[in-house]
Amino acid sequence: MPAPLQLDEGLYLIDLLFQETPGVIAAYLLVGPGDDLALIETGPGSTVPALLAGIRAAGVDPAAITKLLVTHIHLDHAGAAGLLIEGMPAATLYVHEVGAPHMLDPSKLLASAQRIYGDDMDRLWGTFLPVPVDRLVVLKDGDRVPAGGRELEVLYTPGHAAHHVAYWDRGRGGQVFAGDVAGVRLQGYSYVRPPTPPPDLDLALWNSSIDRLLALDPLPGVLYLTHFGPFADGPRHLHELRTRLSIWSEIVHTAMRNSGHRREVIQTLETAGTPALRMQADAATVDRYNLASNYEMTVEGLIRYWRRQDPALASWGK
Repeated sequence: MPAPLQLDEGLYLIDLLFQETPGVIAAYLLVGPGDDLALIETGPGSTVPALLAGIRAAGVDPAAITKLLVTHIHLDHAGAAGLLIEGMPAATLYVHEVGAPHMLDPSKLLASAQRIYGDDMDRLWGTFLPVPVDRLVVLKDGDRVPAGGRELEVLYTPGHAAHHVAYWDRGRGGQVFAGDVAGVRLQGYSYVRPPTPPPDLDLALWNSSIDRLLALDPLPGVLYLTHFGPFADGPRHLHELRTRLSIWSEIVHTAMRNSGHRREVIQTLETAGTPALRMQADAATVDRYNLASNYEMTVEGLIRYWRRQDPALASWGK
């Protein structure tokens, strides 16, 4: 079990050891004065034991945490919220208004995920419980949340998902807890991967969200990624994300026009996308990138996007 890593005063990274693999999913523990204890991202239900062990190793009683803030409601970011609420009597969940109904009643979210993951659902994601309505705070763009001795501004950043927010701490040099709007990048590497899962991927909105991060004053001093960890080269990182998002979306668009088979489209993107990563990373790191954001989900999200955008592809694969 990796020890929690102290990144700043009152800020710890907890490695959730997703699928027993280090460096894939992170949660951030914010420790302020008194009882001001917050967690950014809960991870999935399957990683709750690692999360609780990490909180305790940072010297904090999990039952004392008062705020759970999630960037969006995908299972790898918010899946454990309801389960944690049961054991954290003082905690309240903070989530964007678009995602809040699904945290109160996750039946549709879980049914959709079950269709995608099938028999792997429990192994990957574990238990997902509803959050009681009196334990949930609905967030809107521009809200400010005191958390762990900081004031975090809520930035609505759709594109990856319609319910995505980032949390901006302008008082500490523009630190941003970015969720997935800033992509996937593992520690020790410069390569940034765009995670584009279904169902509501929107490339125009995502580009607008990237623009918003690049326009922050001060610029993002550190991007804290859920996948995975802190990076201090925010503008370069975001420009690489934007470039690869554009290239990958066009690769999938062209592949869909040339083939009616999902597997061929996935293989086309994997063949085009992997060499740049392999120039930096060994096979084990490639596998960790794939665990954080695999080609199957990346292509599925882009397929649904292009069905909406290109009338000639509206019935592709159906």
